[in-house]
Amino acid sequence: CPQRRHPACSVEIPERLSSLYEKLKHYGLVERCIPLPIREAVEEEILLVHSLGYLEAVKSTPSMNVEDLKTFSNNYNDVYFHPNSYHCAKLSLGGTLQLVDAVMLGKVRNGIALVRPPGHHSEEGEACGFCIFNNVAIAAEYAKKKYGTAKILIVDWDVHHGQGIQHRFLEDPSVLYFSWHRYEHQQFWPNLRESDYDAIGEGKGTGFNINVPWNKIGMENSDYLAVFFHILLPMAYEFNPELILVSAGFDSAIGDPEGEMCATPECFAHLTHLLKSLANGKICIVLEGGYNLCSLSESVCMTVRSLLGDPVPQLVSQMAPCVSAIETIQNVRAVHQDHWNYLKYQGKIMRYCKMKRREIFPVFRPTAPK
Repeated sequence: CPQRRHPACSVEIPERLSSLYEKLKHYGLVERCIPLPIREAVEEEILLVHSLGYLEAVKSTPSMNVEDLKTFSNNYNDVYFHPNSYHCAKLSLGGTLQLVDAVMLGKVRNGIALVRPPGHHSEEGEACGFCIFNNVAIAAEYAKKKYGTAKILIVDWDVHHGQGIQHRFLEDPSVLYFSWHRYEHQQFWPNLRESDYDAIGEGKGTGFNINVPWNKIGMENSDYLAVFFHILLPMAYEFNPELILVSAGFDSAIGDPEGEMCATPECFAHLTHLLKSLANGKICIVLEGGYNLCSLSESVCMTVRSLLGDPVPQLVSQMAPCVSAIETIQNVRAVHQDHWNYLKYQGKIMRYCKMKRREIFPVFRPTAPK
């Protein structure tokens, strides 16, 4: 495969899927799941997000030789096309939409689409960051069009910012997009100013775009859970989604060469469990990144166990978020304060509680001796 020889894509390899599938079989999880048939996405579905010009350009790649493919790939950022890319991208998207159908029709309560290439970086008219078609963004538009889904929560826990999803729904209040991502004050790819915490949406979509930028590496379970408890879950309960789509990048797990983070596989079981209380449990998890084969496989298995209803494993690491995480959480909450009721009234409630506490437990200070 020419892709293996291209340094930009050297980690996005077929073994990402084969190794995690073997691990799922090893733990006996495959036979506990309902397999769904896979199909190629059709052009009408691709055009829900992508432009006709871009689709036609990608359609031309199967007939290109290696040199033409290299030239074509150089038009985009960190993507390499080979003659089978168009077919694989259609299967990846088609598998995602099959999962959405199964969940929305009640054939399954929830599920995970183990697909590649990933999608969350791709834009309306361009490929980007290993991504050709934006699987999750198209899935959201597909659910709205086919099932009339009025409110969709997209949770992007990949270590990279899914700017393609953000740009698609920037002005759309029907989609609440949440992303945490390695940022390091814009020094980490994709190095975008709009990946910072103050990019909260535009127009009618103001307040419906939540960016949680990590400004250091080594974030742990406690940091991830703190963001869920203090930002995502309160907003999600207030938003009250009808469907949850997860851009599940496991490059945010320990040992990944891209993320350099320290969240253990068990953490993803907890994140999945916490989301199951929303949207009547309608969750479609779609694979994005994850490039340490061992960490990826274990994290996917933990996620599947949680979807199946297994008890979540105990977390043994320190459960206090780091200073950098607390700073980011405070910044996100501050910039969203005018857009979410739980943040608007939290300060008032805290002040009221302090006042009542003083009334019930007055402070007596000893007088100075005469």
